[in-house]
Amino acid sequence: MLRLLALLLASELVRTGLMVSVLPLAAGSLHLSTGLIGLLVGVHYLMDALGKGPMGLVSERYGLGRLLLLGALAGLGLLLLLYFFPSPAGAVLGSALWGLTYAALWPGVMSASQTLAVPERMARALAVSNLSVAPAILAGVLLVGPLMQARPSAAWGLLLGAQVVAALLALSLVNIRFRSADTGAVPRWSDWKKVAVLLPAAFAQTLAPGLLVTLFYPLLEHLGLRLRDLVGPALVVAATFGLSLWQVGRLADRHAPRRALGPGLLLLALVFGLVALSDQPHAMGPRLWLLAPLLGLGYGAFIAGWNGLVARTLPETHRAAAWGTVMAVESLGYALGPLLGGVAWQLAGQAGVFWLGAAVFLLTELYYLWPARGLAKTS
Repeated sequence: MLRLLALLLASELVRTGLMVSVLPLAAGSLHLSTGLIGLLVGVHYLMDALGKGPMGLVSERYGLGRLLLLGALAGLGLLLLLYFFPSPAGAVLGSALWGLTYAALWPGVMSASQTLAVPERMARALAVSNLSVAPAILAGVLLVGPLMQARPSAAWGLLLGAQVVAALLALSLVNIRFRSADTGAVPRWSDWKKVAVLLPAAFAQTLAPGLLVTLFYPLLEHLGLRLRDLVGPALVVAATFGLSLWQVGRLADRHAPRRALGPGLLLLALVFGLVALSDQPHAMGPRLWLLAPLLGLGYGAFIAGWNGLVARTLPETHRAAAWGTVMAVESLGYALGPLLGGVAWQLAGQAGVFWLGAAVFLLTELYYLWPARGLAKTS
């Protein structure tokens, strides 16, 4: 499991560093237009989202390790192609291939985490696996970006080195196989019906934070805040998040994930609503210290409850494919969120964006309370 997580960290460092930091800054030197860079990034993430379910199924049949190695080699090939022989057609095709083969990684990690976790700590184990990639993503933005501006060759060297490490880790895992119970059996409709019940909520829960993806700096300017104003509240969020994830995660593991998920969704809706009411620039600064613990507690409870609910709902047969299906829908929520956030900003400003986010969380809570009652007996 540690090698799988190390592979995930190395891969996400390279992917974030390349897609977010290196390509936008190196477009001129690579003789690639801004539009082509956008196409290259969009195709990669689209293939990743659409491929998660099918690649999860393929990994169960032919082995996860082979797909992990194929994905690592595809990423290495794309880096070498971009650095030594950049071409529009090759870049787009290579990016699409890497996205498709990369799609097996996340479902494989989550399926392995669920298989290897102690049953009494399932929700917490899945949550930790889900969040373990955060340092790699931050490094891809905050480390690779400045390095690319100062020393481009060093940034490319860092990405190539990290991808070689990813390829070596994948090679060491080439024979790994996590077989779900009775993988040769034909999936029952009743099992996949439970997965289908999760999909609207999976979409909505990623849609809400996705609203803010492209509006972060405009929101800071509108609210009269600077990055340094967020440091203290961010530490409070991190501390309360860790406390909530561990303590409320125990509740989700021992009893029912819904007991954690419901309060988490309500707290997140409350936070979004309070920000929507804080349309006065000078009023937001002091309120950050009130909102920070609420956000940390709510997000920790939500993550623990959601992962516990998914773990109890997914069928034991074709588990990796089921994980891939859920995560593909989550990816689509992140993809649509920025579009709706931009529209809400244009129509109703800052308040409109956060009222929309609060409504999404509340509707998701109602969905769990009513249409998904059939799962309540076991979740």
